[in-house]
Amino acid sequence: MQLFVKDLTVIDFSYLCPIRGMVGESWIVDVLLDGGLDEQNMVLDFAKVKRTIKNTIDDVADHRLLIPTACSEARWQQKGDRVWMDFSSQQGDIHLACPSQAFALIPSELIDFESVNKFLRQALKEVLPDNVEGISLTLRNELHDAPYYHYSHGLKKHDGNCQRIAHGHRSPVTVFENGVAAPKWDEYWAKRWHDIYLGTVEDQVSVSTLVLSPQTEVTDDTHFGFHYQAPQGDFQLAMPKGLCDILPHDTTVELLADYMAQTLSDKVPSSDFKVIAYEGVGKGAIASRPAQ
Repeated sequence: MQLFVKDLTVIDFSYLCPIRGMVGESWIVDVLLDGGLDEQNMVLDFAKVKRTIKNTIDDVADHRLLIPTACSEARWQQKGDRVWMDFSSQQGDIHLACPSQAFALIPSELIDFESVNKFLRQALKEVLPDNVEGISLTLRNELHDAPYYHYSHGLKKHDGNCQRIAHGHRSPVTVFENGVAAPKWDEYWAKRWHDIYLGTVEDQVSVSTLVLSPQTEVTDDTHFGFHYQAPQGDFQLAMPKGLCDILPHDTTVELLADYMAQTLSDKVPSSDFKVIAYEGVGKGAIASRPAQ
């Protein structure tokens, strides 16, 4: 007998890529279970599917930075609950020092659907009942009509997992200028925030103040430093400057939408703008600016 659930959850995360650097992503998860019927004549109660499977996926991958530990460009060390991570990419070197729950260590050379699928299925085997004999996952992107961008960020004021300094989203954006769809501005933001780290001025520090791994060699000429304390611990990051956009405020989707609308209004004061900005799949914020 087989049981399926479409759109079980969405994993919002970032990963390290030797070509692209740090990439924000949002993957939809579908699940298919094989097994015999239990005492309720079910493979697994749908409530338990949502609670057990979704919660396990969220716990091990959602709002984390996924690291391909078999990649030759990844170097990491752990002491207690703290992990130091160094990663080389064609876009520059990335360095982090964070609590261990900020990362998911994927035993693969690359982060892709296949490697993450295998990682998740292994985690799920440990929590499913004996009558569930097999589990298949489908990881997929949402199909977008509008342009989209990949961004990573951290929200130190968040009381949940968004406080992790390097998690992200794959997000579309739709801009209206004077009430008419304006695809040129959609493309502008998709290009500006392609594989970007959105940093906050308040969190920016000199890289010389960061306590990174001993082999790290970075300067303020090449990297931006970010550091903050949050309920889950101490988070530190050094990112190549070319991969960052520094904003004057937090990077919640509400403030991102407002920032985009204000930026466009400053560029074209005679127009009014409405920005529909998403945070991953099916959620987001809307901000407007009237003509000046």
